[in-house]
Amino acid sequence: SHGTLPSVFKLQLARIQTDSVVEMLRKRYLNLHFEIVAMSTTGDKILDTALSKIGEKSLFTKELENALERNEVDLVVHSLKDLPTSLPPGFTIGAICKRENPHDAVVFHPKNYGKTLNSLPEKSVIGTSSLRRAAQLKRRFPQLEFRDIRGNLNTRLKKLDEKEDFSAIILAAAGLRRMGWENRIGQILNPEDCLYAVGQGALAVEVRARDEEILHMVSALHDAETVLCCIAERAFMRHLRCHVPLLCFAQLYLTGAVYSLDGSDSLKDTMQTGVNYPQQNEEGPNDDKQYVGITAKKIPCHAQEAAENLGVELASLLLSKGAKRILSVARQLNDAR
Repeated sequence: SHGTLPSVFKLQLARIQTDSVVEMLRKRYLNLHFEIVAMSTTGDKILDTALSKIGEKSLFTKELENALERNEVDLVVHSLKDLPTSLPPGFTIGAICKRENPHDAVVFHPKNYGKTLNSLPEKSVIGTSSLRRAAQLKRRFPQLEFRDIRGNLNTRLKKLDEKEDFSAIILAAAGLRRMGWENRIGQILNPEDCLYAVGQGALAVEVRARDEEILHMVSALHDAETVLCCIAERAFMRHLRCHVPLLCFAQLYLTGAVYSLDGSDSLKDTMQTGVNYPQQNEEGPNDDKQYVGITAKKIPCHAQEAAENLGVELASLLLSKGAKRILSVARQLNDAR
């Protein structure tokens, strides 16, 4: 098991995330040499379009998967929330690392230090590129205005600090912490204010599904609790089949919601499931079964199945209460924007 294992990153945060995964692997596999390959994707280059208009998550992953397929690289590090719930044939998520803080954070313009969203003046403009955040926060803080802001973390912080366009911006706490900018977090949004995105805060390692050697190697990075939470969240999202505002968080209590674009119409519910499982290696025909794109052999299948069923059942409950109507209207409005 000697050899070169190139992995892939995009931009500064992606580099930091990739480095952290490679560091964990280096500690476990002292005799392996890891080489990091820099790549950017189509999605990274489209900086003047709202993320929800770009639509396809594959714009951020296609080039990276092509490199995997051509054996130019052996693993790709992603933010799990950027990965679609169904991966193209031949690929799988071989590891999900322990989740960082999954919540959203508010970063304030220097003149608003010490404030919270509630204490900002009426009609203050808040920047976010996410329909999910905007829909929930419009509902929670109707006195504020929400506008698109694109670009990587550095660009967004620069836009906030150097201009007067925004009173604050909303970013993932995990990204800010990984970049070492925790001191800029003025407020962490709790689930009552804003449910976080499916998979938010977790790093995923994508590999070739049939590459047993690499799969076995990266599986050492799986964090069981994070895996089960993310299976439930991704199953919920896949069952709703959509890319409109959609969010949830799981402790194998799963809270999920759908919102109209302006936040005025919403459905929200919580379900729970008991997943008691011993840490064991299950051998058998189900060994390579994927759950919402994730291969986790060391976590018992029945635990992963329970997590997936939880997500599906919660999605079905919301659909039975009329989620489909909210989602299709939101999709039409978003397409027309």
